[in-house]
Amino acid sequence: MKKNGNRSSHRNELLIYIYNVVEDEWSYISAISNKDEQKKEIENDNSSAECYLFANADQEEFVYISPKPISPAFKKYFQNLVGAKKIEILVPKKNSNLICKDLYNDKALFHKLLKKAKRYKRVTLVSYATSPQFLDLKEKLKAKGINVQTPEAPEVDCSWTVNFFGSKSGIRQLAQQSTALEPDFIMPEGIICVGKLDASRIAANKYIKDNGVVIKTNKGSSGNGVLIFRDGELPKDYKQCEKAIYKYLNEDDYWERYPIIIEDLITVNVNNGSSFPNIEFKILKSGKIEMLYYCLMMVTKEGVFYGIDMHEDVINERLAARIIDTGFYIAERYAAEGYRGHFDIDMIATKYNQVFVNESNTRNTGGTDVYKMALELIGKDFMSDSFVISRSKYKLSMKRPSFTKVLKRLEPILFNKKTKEGLVISSENIIRQKELIYIIFGNTKRRAYAIEEEMQQLLRN
Repeated sequence: MKKNGNRSSHRNELLIYIYNVVEDEWSYISAISNKDEQKKEIENDNSSAECYLFANADQEEFVYISPKPISPAFKKYFQNLVGAKKIEILVPKKNSNLICKDLYNDKALFHKLLKKAKRYKRVTLVSYATSPQFLDLKEKLKAKGINVQTPEAPEVDCSWTVNFFGSKSGIRQLAQQSTALEPDFIMPEGIICVGKLDASRIAANKYIKDNGVVIKTNKGSSGNGVLIFRDGELPKDYKQCEKAIYKYLNEDDYWERYPIIIEDLITVNVNNGSSFPNIEFKILKSGKIEMLYYCLMMVTKEGVFYGIDMHEDVINERLAARIIDTGFYIAERYAAEGYRGHFDIDMIATKYNQVFVNESNTRNTGGTDVYKMALELIGKDFMSDSFVISRSKYKLSMKRPSFTKVLKRLEPILFNKKTKEGLVISSENIIRQKELIYIIFGNTKRRAYAIEEEMQQLLRN
């Protein structure tokens, strides 16, 4: 139930949110050959479960289906921050990495959920991503007499749009179809092929010719399943180069299992904050398109995403107008094919004012939770009223870090509802892995970065 809703309709609607990131990425994760790496990837994804509590910051009451337990201390911290009254966190007993399936196979837990759901006139089922298992869960709830709506998911006959437009090859095919209609919708030159041997040959040829190449698996996410080779990183002899690339592709099954995309390497300054613009949209059930925000992504040299800067001035007006225009064109195409829910578009901006579409994520994104928090804590004008920084992968040097310890240490700079400035801790589970995920709100860019600097000093002391 949304906040400030009609009190008399208290039992009208129940929101159930499912954090199914591993389920969404399972086709990629299940094909990671190194079992330790696979385990690490699953652990890392699931440890962000608390972050997506924040994707429900506007709700007064909701049920949250999580792959990992969330402590009462973190739950209370979240509730105090956003004023949510009732949150029930349910964790399926068995973890097969398909959380929707685990939920309906956990007889006791599913019964508990059904019992609660039957007290409401309707249930709104929302997830991080629309997976086949999520759609199965919807049908299972309906079969039990629950009135279920899924406003952020396509209908089953249009559910192909999730994997198609969310894949590296799908967005590339859309770009190729759109050259006449939307000339600004361009992607780095590239081709789609199948098989490691062909991919090695094509990539080696491109690398020697252009002094760089990018190789992507069709189903990677957040920089995973991407190989970036710059000048000097591979042999200049064709046969040696092909051999070196093949060795990389031989490390994981997904290179054999899925199509491979080989692209030109677009040269940008990774340290220049404005190289990676991003824009997020939401397509409502009616097909209406809402632009939610644009931002700049922080990306490592290896292409791994680790945060965003969000404010209306992070991108100049000309660039903003262009990415909004291209974004709406893509959104209209998605909507026409039946896609519903959140999606974003990652772009690359060069110093020559060229803008390339890099990929699209048809799900909740690395900015959805930040956007919802900004909306809740700052208000609808957050893009002008606050400079927002969000970061993950910040290494903690504390010996045995805990949520309580970190919270106490950062007390002087925690978010203040009066000044509308300060820091929000997004995850407790990740702290146990000696990392911090955080959001900072500052009245100006200088203030936001000063708070971040203070955070680093407090954590060092």
